Amino acid sequence: MSEKKLRRRTPVRYKQVKTIIDEISIMIGSNFDISDRFLEKANFDDKDILLVDRKILAFQVKTKNSKSWFPTVRGVLHWMPEIKWAAVDHGAIPFLLNGADCMGAGIHLVDNSIKSGDLMWIKDKEHGKPIAIGIAIVDGEQMIEMKNGKAVKTIHWIGDELWELET
Repeated sequence: MSEKKLRRRTPVRYKQVKTIIDEISIMIGSNFDISDRFLEKANFDDKDILLVDRKILAFQVKTKNSKSWFPTVRGVLHWMPEIKWAAVDHGAIPFLLNGADCMGAGIHLVDNSIKSGDLMWIKDKEHGKPIAIGIAIVDGEQMIEMKNGKAVKTIHWIGDELWELET
């Protein structure tokens, strides 16, 4: 089995990725300026990746209807968005770090603007640090009321291949 690595890594100009940056800004609810940074695009495991100063900060995710750009866990750490999040208790964290989907019972706080199918990030309720990125299975208002069942399909987490990738 071959080791996975970044493929087609190419430096790009800001104007070439401005639409991507705009999409990410809308998704996380804040504007940021990276026009003076070293930008690259690459591919990893059939996902397009955006690197900023050699750090993987965003990736393109296939959702039900389309492909959308969203920050990676490192991107969330870097930009700290204030929308599209759910906070889980400490009992859920070991499961999330092993790639498990997020169960509704572990969610204690949530951004109520989340709709089913939205990309979102999961954080530790105590420290506010990101743990994983996922796709909402139910609306945010339903997540907080769930006693059982999956609430978020996890697609990227701390410790997965994308997180461990050396750039």
